[in-house]
Amino acid sequence: MPVKMTTKQGKVLIAAPVHHVLTGGLKDMGYECVNAIKITQADAYGLLKDCKGVITSTRLQLDKELIDAAPALQWIGRMGSGMEVVDVPYAQAKGIACYSSPEGNCNAVAEHALGMLLTLIRRITWSNNEVAHGQWKREENRGTELEGKTIGIIGYGHTGAAFAKKLQGFDMQVLAYDKYRPEGIAAPVIQCNDISRIFEEADMVSFHVPLQPDTISYFNEDFIGRMRKPFILINTSRGVVADTVAVKKGIDSGKIRGACLDVIDQEPMDAMSTELRKLVIEMAGMPNVVITPHIAGYTEEALYKMSRVLLQKIIS
Repeated sequence: MPVKMTTKQGKVLIAAPVHHVLTGGLKDMGYECVNAIKITQADAYGLLKDCKGVITSTRLQLDKELIDAAPALQWIGRMGSGMEVVDVPYAQAKGIACYSSPEGNCNAVAEHALGMLLTLIRRITWSNNEVAHGQWKREENRGTELEGKTIGIIGYGHTGAAFAKKLQGFDMQVLAYDKYRPEGIAAPVIQCNDISRIFEEADMVSFHVPLQPDTISYFNEDFIGRMRKPFILINTSRGVVADTVAVKKGIDSGKIRGACLDVIDQEPMDAMSTELRKLVIEMAGMPNVVITPHIAGYTEEALYKMSRVLLQKIIS
């Protein structure tokens, strides 16, 4: 932990839920923490104007206009991964350091992805709901096992690697594809130099990619058409990576055997179009779909670890 300082460092806007290990560490460094976790984009223009630092998650867009409105800003800290909320090149061009903390919530996301997958293939939530309504169906809820199956992991950063680690105890074949990692994926995970092997062999596909132009609608009807076998889709990355309409069409056609979605291409529910909201509700009521409200990285432990990681990066 940092040594306490008496020199005032200036203000830091806390625009996201954080663990007190972060705010306490910043205060020990001489910063004054201004808590505004329910801040709006409009509010930020006034609150950021004299801040040296800001901690954010997805609530604020640190775009060119907002960065220009904060002339004293020296650094930006992102709780979690996904720097799409920050205009990083513009910030860095102005000498503003940018930090993220994917190391902090990758385990939480990996556990959640595994939990959704097991819930789906063993029909846990569906059969529980039947019991709650007085039904006791065994044959109808016969599940499938992970052992012997092949899963393709697309995006092999912190979360993709963490998910692969969880899967290794299930005696699966794990294929990994990451266009930014031409080498360096260690056995027993099998590195794919292109995505074609996943199309050919995978029984399940899990996305762990960042949001950027080439990942928007990465999973679409063309992707589904290239899969040789019916498969299970898992998306715990960003909602716009998977086209929800395409997912529903794939389920209806039988090409997608099941879907585990922690993210949707419009969030939250009240931000969805009427058509998408109806579609999501319909899908959530299907026996081969599990949808959660973007909570894969939301654990008490992840809050602490992300806060600790950011503090370490800020003070280094």
